[in-house]
Amino acid sequence: MKAAILGATKGIGRALARRMAARGDALFLLGRDHEDLARSAADLGVRGGADVAHARCDLEDPSTFAPALEAAEQAMGGLDAVIVTAGMFGTQEHLEADLELTRRLLTVNFAHTVLLCEHARARLLARGGGVLCVFSSVAGDRGRKPVVLYGASKAGLSAYLEGLDHREHGRGLRTVCIKPGFVRTGMTAGLRAPPFASDPDPVAARALAAIDRARPVTYAPSIWALVMAVIRRLPRWVMRRVKF
Repeated sequence: MKAAILGATKGIGRALARRMAARGDALFLLGRDHEDLARSAADLGVRGGADVAHARCDLEDPSTFAPALEAAEQAMGGLDAVIVTAGMFGTQEHLEADLELTRRLLTVNFAHTVLLCEHARARLLARGGGVLCVFSSVAGDRGRKPVVLYGASKAGLSAYLEGLDHREHGRGLRTVCIKPGFVRTGMTAGLRAPPFASDPDPVAARALAAIDRARPVTYAPSIWALVMAVIRRLPRWVMRRVKF
């Protein structure tokens, strides 16, 4: 597989890239920090990923999207998949206290991620199709007290990916939406881990299986599919009373 990955320098993205490199996939790394990208490319090289190149792609700067994807396609001589693991996180308390942070998060997690996906959609369809894998979150499955703002950004992203799957599946685009629960990464450092918390590598393993099988939606860990099925069915008066 020839895949461009945004977010492979940290957390789940790094774990996913390592798994893909180890099995011999051709990878092209996208990110905003040149030094981080270079270190990650070198790390993947010793794990089996030959000649891993990289380019700048910053979710806060849409002008970087098209050049980055063009560089990936040129470097690998094609493009089978675009994988987006990057995004922003903020607790409800921090976001309420800092509306500029809220603006940035909503823009990055929804508007700019969708714009990047639109660039990727057009490029993949021009080659006859491919896989567009994007990491959303269980936080987007239902409006909940602890994640009003972050959850809203992921709800919009999940809805976009579902609509894109409906629209473009017949033309060969395979849209894969990964919905992790709480994952122990740098973004969640210092937060109390809730039940069913996971680590990056198991989530990456489920994501890679979903990519290979072109599953439209995958929860990670799998228990979250059951948890959120229950949460989606709870009456509103119950949701107003619980802290979940």
